[in-house]
Amino acid sequence: MIPELTAADRARYARHLSLIGFGESAQRRLKGARVLVIGAGGLGSPVLLYLAAAGVGTITVLDADLVEASNLQRQVIHTESAEGMNKATSAAQAAHRLNSLIDVTALPELLTPDNAVRLFTEHDLVVDGSDNFATRYLSSDASEITHTPLVWATISQFQGQMSVFHPPEGPSLRDLFPEIPDPDSVPSCAVGGVLGALPGIIGAAMAIEAIKVLTGVGDPTIGRLVLFDVLDMRTREVAFSRDPGRAPVRELGSDTLAACASSLPVPQVSVQQLRTELQAGEPSGRPLLIDVREAHEREAEGSIPGAQHIPLDRLLSAGWGGVPKDKEDGDVVVYCRAGGRSATAVRALAPQAPEGTRLRSLAGGMLAWNLQQHS
Repeated sequence: MIPELTAADRARYARHLSLIGFGESAQRRLKGARVLVIGAGGLGSPVLLYLAAAGVGTITVLDADLVEASNLQRQVIHTESAEGMNKATSAAQAAHRLNSLIDVTALPELLTPDNAVRLFTEHDLVVDGSDNFATRYLSSDASEITHTPLVWATISQFQGQMSVFHPPEGPSLRDLFPEIPDPDSVPSCAVGGVLGALPGIIGAAMAIEAIKVLTGVGDPTIGRLVLFDVLDMRTREVAFSRDPGRAPVRELGSDTLAACASSLPVPQVSVQQLRTELQAGEPSGRPLLIDVREAHEREAEGSIPGAQHIPLDRLLSAGWGGVPKDKEDGDVVVYCRAGGRSATAVRALAPQAPEGTRLRSLAGGMLAWNLQQHS
């Protein structure tokens, strides 16, 4: 049953109620809606603020990360006082401060194959503000399995993309991009950077799409990929449709499960910290560096002095036996181009490493190393 509006609702949402084509019926649908927002970062921040302000009655925020100082340049739902706090908790508190008439729940966890279908089933609409391919494809597959509308977007540097997936009729992410890309194929925001106001534009557009789907007002971007370029402030559209040869997603596939397993957090070391460790003390006390890139990448991008070159396939085949023996029980740092393959190596080696070994992945990889070296 769609809830009635109270006097407090009518006062708060007066500008919606007087909006031709929107009015009381749309506002009541928002009040009765249940929305899951995946990620309380750059995209999640404006989405959460605008959905809360618009009067979405029940909002769940999902994020396992902690607020860091570098987030504050674009993740405007968080404040300096929230540094070190879980992002979902910080965002839920901010959304509730903005609108005490709604229910906001924080889930300080990741979206995983174990909880995705349940969470999608429990909500009327999901907004995906995640920052990795594994979660995006998991969200798309869960959306198709449960027939839950999904508002999706990505951002990088000065550009963004956005669409709405509305199964079973509308196309999904797999119709747009059939294969899950390699984690290293696109630099993260930490490596490539992102203009701070960009996620504000894309996130606000995502909130509008969510409101349109929930209320039935307007024409959502189903089957349309909207491309934003804020350097020249232009947008363009690319139409896409369901692939008639693609089998419908009825359960989470092996590629999604593998991608999610490979995206779980691993111990990391920053470029700055690694430089400090390499410059301090005797050579015997410095961490062993293992470069898991291919030879052509080393030639094009350079390498960190003293690193052992062991391509990822060879290292995975050899396991811990492939690690040089002089450091088999010490400190090992693995790196690649952007951090994806090195994280895979750390996950594979960790169960085999001797007790007391410190095994870490270089955050941002060689791209981050070169970026700091030239800055």
